[in-house]
Amino acid sequence: MTSPPSWKITITVRAAPPEDIRWLARALGPELAREVPRASASLVTPEAQTLRVEVLARDTGAARAATNTYLGWIHLAQETMRRARSAA
Repeated sequence: MTSPPSWKITITVRAAPPEDIRWLARALGPELAREVPRASASLVTPEAQTLRVEVLARDTGAARAATNTYLGWIHLAQETMRRARSAA
């Protein structure tokens, strides 16, 4: 981002088994390397059962788009875990 961010969005995910948080962090890691226009994100795991995605954006449009993008990836990863468990 060239200009300083003016929006900060924090997405918090809690999961009972800590393995789910570790798996989710590994799944989202490569997505953080992708360039989302006018925004950036980082992962924080403050405790074993919590993951936070912190999004910094230049404007409201970038904040909305980045938030929707990361929420979509989180949903996809969680649904993948759920289906993998039900198939086992």
